[in-house]
Amino acid sequence: MQLAQIESTLQQKLELSRRPVAVNFFDTPPADVPKFTGTEPSGCSYWRLAGSGKRFYTVPSDHFNCPIGSHTHSITLPPERQKELMDTLSFMSDIGYVKMEEVGKIPTLAKQPNYIAYSPLSDAPGTPDVVVFVGKPGKMMLLMEAAGRAGIAPSFPSHGRPTCMAIPSAMMNGADSSTGCIGNRVYTEIGDDELYFAIRGVDLQKVANELETIVSANDNLREYHRTRKKALTKD
Repeated sequence: MQLAQIESTLQQKLELSRRPVAVNFFDTPPADVPKFTGTEPSGCSYWRLAGSGKRFYTVPSDHFNCPIGSHTHSITLPPERQKELMDTLSFMSDIGYVKMEEVGKIPTLAKQPNYIAYSPLSDAPGTPDVVVFVGKPGKMMLLMEAAGRAGIAPSFPSHGRPTCMAIPSAMMNGADSSTGCIGNRVYTEIGDDELYFAIRGVDLQKVANELETIVSANDNLREYHRTRKKALTKD
């Protein structure tokens, strides 16, 4: 795939405020990709960094600060921190944010990744496992419709909490949309008027190929519906 060309096309058609984020899983450290240094409060914080143009890889311990994100990515917390997951879930349950029976339905990766690389799409160290987009609902609608036309329709219309389950869900189903969750919105600083759409990397080219048709069709339908609205609306 010509990732730079795909990113440029998608950036233009979808009017993205952040660059699409490529997520790559590796068994060994990826060549020519710097290791992340520092700490972040959540796994989705790395989406913010990559969306702003940074390229790096993380190891499981870089994700320990986020027990929920560690769970969705099948990252085993060290013994001294394993209690944090249940503490976090109990807190969320006590305040009415989540029901404990929902936890077992959350998609997770098939296995713990040894290394996770995050980068802008065009700088991905190989075909991404998942590409994460964030943008206005009307633009994410176009991306979802292109995915549907490409035969990569998400199994679930959309989900909210936790946003990070979009990664394993997209890997399993081809695509996934997410309204985001409050933790993600705090850590990534996306706007209240933005949503997520994630696509399995091997399917990205097919979706990009269909986007032009979908954008053109929506432009035509916009005029069609405007004409009908004017003709059929009476005070």
